Amino acid sequence: MPRPSLNLETLAPIPSFSSSSSEHVKRLINSKHYVSPSKTICFDRFIPSRSGSNFELFHIPSTPSPSGKEESPSAYAALLRDALFGTNTPDKREIPGRNIFRYRTETRQPMQSFSPYGFDDEGPGVSQSPVKAPRKVPRSPYKVLDAPALQDDFYLNLVDWSSQNVLAVGLGNCVYLWNACSSKVTKLCDLGIDDSVCSVGWAQRGTNNLAVGTFNGKVQIWDASRCKKIRNMEGHRLRVGALAWSSSVLSSGSRDKSILQRDIRSPEDFVSKLSGHKSEVCGLKWSYDNRQLASGGNDNRLFVWNQHSTQPVLKYCEHTAAVKAIAWSPHLHGLLASGGGTADRCIRFWNTTTNSHLSCMDTGSQVCNLVWSKNVNELVSTHGYSQNQIIVWRYPTMSKLATLTGHTYRVLYLAISPDGQTIVTGAGDETLRFWNVFPSPKSQNTDSEIGASSFGRTTIR
Repeated sequence: MPRPSLNLETLAPIPSFSSSSSEHVKRLINSKHYVSPSKTICFDRFIPSRSGSNFELFHIPSTPSPSGKEESPSAYAALLRDALFGTNTPDKREIPGRNIFRYRTETRQPMQSFSPYGFDDEGPGVSQSPVKAPRKVPRSPYKVLDAPALQDDFYLNLVDWSSQNVLAVGLGNCVYLWNACSSKVTKLCDLGIDDSVCSVGWAQRGTNNLAVGTFNGKVQIWDASRCKKIRNMEGHRLRVGALAWSSSVLSSGSRDKSILQRDIRSPEDFVSKLSGHKSEVCGLKWSYDNRQLASGGNDNRLFVWNQHSTQPVLKYCEHTAAVKAIAWSPHLHGLLASGGGTADRCIRFWNTTTNSHLSCMDTGSQVCNLVWSKNVNELVSTHGYSQNQIIVWRYPTMSKLATLTGHTYRVLYLAISPDGQTIVTGAGDETLRFWNVFPSPKSQNTDSEIGASSFGRTTIR
């Protein structure tokens, strides 16, 4: 837009002032000294200090101070500048003119450095306490695998991760293995058109044995390294939806309401039968010391058994829906977490040593799975109706560290990697999603962020 010019020819002549207006003119001329009796005068001018001005940048000679000495910034101002911008930051009088308005690389400093006394050098009598930044959990999965025919059935357990870093997944009537190191996919077995996979469970460390529970009530043991079936065990009348290992003992839970204890070293199909549930057994977990077995059922009951009992030694009846989600704490002996279905929506904590109910957290949606981190005192829950979310909790405060979304169906399946940092979740949307949620044991006391390095989508078969 053109700038308007000043037309001097159109200016009117300056009128002469009468004696009545001469006083008004004097007030205008001497406005600095005139004080209105009814109005407070506020000044809007800012006069900077010459000692703080950098005249050299614009080639303007500076006027020396009356004392002949240049004023220096206070000691506190120097300390504050060093704390905020680093000790190597040059004084503003030393910045050459050619660098004005030029971008410079921004350097991030830790929060601890924002102190009047700096980071390394503490002031007199000041104790420096470290300030931890909250750990950040990536909100997106770093890998997605297609899993065709992954069933949307709350009572099944179709995903497990071995100590050898191999993921087992039951898809329809087949079991597939996915090697997390090489991404190689192997078809382990095909049960045929008359049967289907209802549960999978890896044996503990030192073996490649995988247990497979079937719809027809069978339990098969496979050597995954050779893709060979080494055992076929019967005993259940209906489908086997839950499996749990304790050394050489395998526990299987069925829709026939029973739990069978199987010692794979024995020629017998099972060595004992546990009775107590009034409906399908859908959750089984051995404690880390292999002394207690927790079971959850569609009868809304949570039972705890010892190594030799055939009746539950502890019974918890507070849940109001099916109990599939069960997890023992690796940090505190006897600490057990359980989650209820759609009508319950709660995560409850129990002390099985003192037989006491510790706390309850209403999550607002169906609790499908629970797993504790072995690296930090945190746990993950996966959910179904109505939000299909994954939540990372800090125990015992049960504050949410992260809420992860992405699945479009109930997150029915959950397993954790052998290093304890990654979880994999599965849902009826026929996808497996891998999330970095926990720190490594070495970095659990640092402020480092766990990031996802890549994102891909492949098919598991």
